[in-house]
Amino acid sequence: MIARSKRLAGVVVVLVGVSLAAFLALRSFRENLLYYYTPTQLAVGEGAGNRAVRLGGMVTHGSIVRQPGSLDVRFVVTDYTRSVAVRYTGVLPDLFRDGQGVVVHGHVKDGEFLADEVLAKHDEKYMPPNMAGKVPPPAGIQK
Repeated sequence: MIARSKRLAGVVVVLVGVSLAAFLALRSFRENLLYYYTPTQLAVGEGAGNRAVRLGGMVTHGSIVRQPGSLDVRFVVTDYTRSVAVRYTGVLPDLFRDGQGVVVHGHVKDGEFLADEVLAKHDEKYMPPNMAGKVPPPAGIQK
């Protein structure tokens, strides 16, 4: 082989290697994406299927039902347009309650959202109970 064809073969091998690496990286990235949906979006079919998604909204007042003697809990998440029933087994965060903002991670099955994780959201005025009164509120926040 002449030097020019060796150089060309080397460039082709490098380009194929870089292309393969980029393809594998993008494929891995796509598989690990986690989409965030509202109850209205789930109600119209977005996010349905076996893919894990996050559902965000507010816990509907009076919708929390706990199974006695177990960690099973059912509640309804709403965006004030549509609502989605959620089923979760596990320990709930301390901030979880009626009317509280939540983000749940899981998937939709038979019209119900099966949650693997529940995250409770709080506003900027939140302060742990043991710190209340000890630390002044942030600037612009009134008591």
